[in-house]
Order: sequence, then C-alpha cells, then structure tokens
Amino acid sequence: MTDTVLLERHGSIALLTLNRPERLNALNYATNDLLMTHLDDLERDDGVRALIVTGAGPRAFSAGGDIHEFSRSIADGVDIAVRDFCRRGQAMTARLESYPKPIVAAVNGLAYGGGCEITEAVHLAVAADTALFAKPEINIGIPPTFGGTQRLPRLAGRKRALELLLTGDPFTAQRAFELGLINKVVAQDKVLDSAFELAERILRHSPLAAARILTAVTRGLNTSIAEGLQIEQEQFARMAATADVHEGLNAWIDRRMPDYGNR
Repeated sequence: MTDTVLLERHGSIALLTLNRPERLNALNYATNDLLMTHLDDLERDDGVRALIVTGAGPRAFSAGGDIHEFSRSIADGVDIAVRDFCRRGQAMTARLESYPKPIVAAVNGLAYGGGCEITEAVHLAVAADTALFAKPEINIGIPPTFGGTQRLPRLAGRKRALELLLTGDPFTAQRAFELGLINKVVAQDKVLDSAFELAERILRHSPLAAARILTAVTRGLNTSIAEGLQIEQEQFARMAATADVHEGLNAWIDRRMPDYGNR
C-alpha cells in the first residue's frame, strides 16, 4: 500500500506530502493518523527545525475529508462518527496549530473542507494563484468539523467567515490572502520554492525563540490581553537563561550573524 503521507528531509526542513492524488488528497482516517505519527516523530528530531505540508499531484492540496469513509461512520451511529471523524480531525488541526516548530502550508491546488482547515491551522501558508478554497460542508448538511467554524472567524472576521460557511461557495487564492488565510500568492510552479524560501528565512533565527513565539501566539490568541501578556512574559523567562539568547546578543554586539547550530 502506498503511504498516504510522504516524508522527505531537505536539510533542516521536513516536507510532508498528502499522497492520495487520485482522490484529490482526501483526508481518510489512515492519512490523518499517519500525518499525526510523522508530526510526533519530527517534533523529537532536533535536526528538523521547520515543516512544509503540501499535496501530491497538480490538482489538489486536499479536497477535505473522505466522504465515502465518513458516510460509513455516520451509518454506524453518531457516537462513532464523532469519535472517528470529528475528534480525529480536530486533534490533527489542533496539533498543527500548537506545533512547536514552524509549519508552512504550500497550497498547490484545491483546499476544500479539511484541506482549508489545515491551511487555517498551520502557522504560515503560501498558495498557487490557481488554488481554490471552499467551506463546502453545508452542501452535505453538516458544519465544518476540523475547527473551521472557530478558526476561520478568528482569521477573517465573523461576517466574512459566515458568508463562506453558509454558502459553501469557492473562493480564490487572492481572496484567501485578503481574508488573512494565507501569507502569499505565487505562480503554480513556484509554490514549493516559495514555501521553502519562507521556511529558510525563519531558520536564520533561534529555534528556541521561534518555539516560544509560536507558543505565546497560539496560547494567547484566545485570552484577554492581560492573560496574553502573562503568557508572553513566561515565554520570555523560558528563553532568558538559554545559550541562544547570549549568542544572539553577542552576535548583535559583534555585528555578525548568530550561530545557533542545533541548540
């Protein structure tokens, strides 16, 4: 059986490719579970400092959940569908969102449903100018189930998100950029290169500082400003005693590039 998620290492960057091109990289349970396994393994790998997620083939990043598989879970009853489909998908997007290493989505084609929710959850995203996004779950009579009713309004604002959630209409990469869902729109053949370039810009800096920033933003986003500032202070305190802080300060004073190695 072909792996439904491919893993390649490019120096300090890991490339994860959703690999069901014949099904537009639909997220069946095996794909979801294998992605989670790779995320666990890569978190423990100190040689990997950033991740890129993309889709196999020229047509899709991911068309979303595997409806044929999901429909069987629905037929088995509500509790099973919630456990196997909803909780599994929410756990996956929550893992992406709270991951301690930067994750960049390289959206190379359709990003519908769960594919759009992955894009919402990851830290950064680059999309092809030919990519299309959609929140089409309403077309089969359900709300989004991988976090889309929560993350999209936080990114785009309530009314703009509700228009997409309630109509199910597709929208372009340029619109996704305007809504704050992605960081950049590039030509189709430049998507991966652009994602790697963005990741490399992050790798210039301390991986420990990057992890602290990711934690502060993810944890603080849905708290009060006072609670968020406390989280920020805690993340600073975690960094203050590290070798990376001393290296960064010394490099700045010496007018040289810092050398963080694999600290």
